[in-house]
Amino acid sequence: MPRNEGTFDRALRVIVGAGLLYLAFRGQYTPWTWIGVVPLITGLVGTCPLYSLIGINTCKTG
Repeated sequence: MPRNEGTFDRALRVIVGAGLLYLAFRGQYTPWTWIGVVPLITGLVGTCPLYSLIGINTCKTG
């Protein structure tokens, strides 16, 4: 899959995902903490399947 996330978008996803997982590992278990895996992985990979489905691309081209 081609990248569809820009630098700021990716950084924000990694920070939010890591923060949510940090809360989970500290013992504050809520569904939101484990959902942090999704933004972390999509931020590291640079591709968001939901963005692809709805046609969003925050990655600068050219």
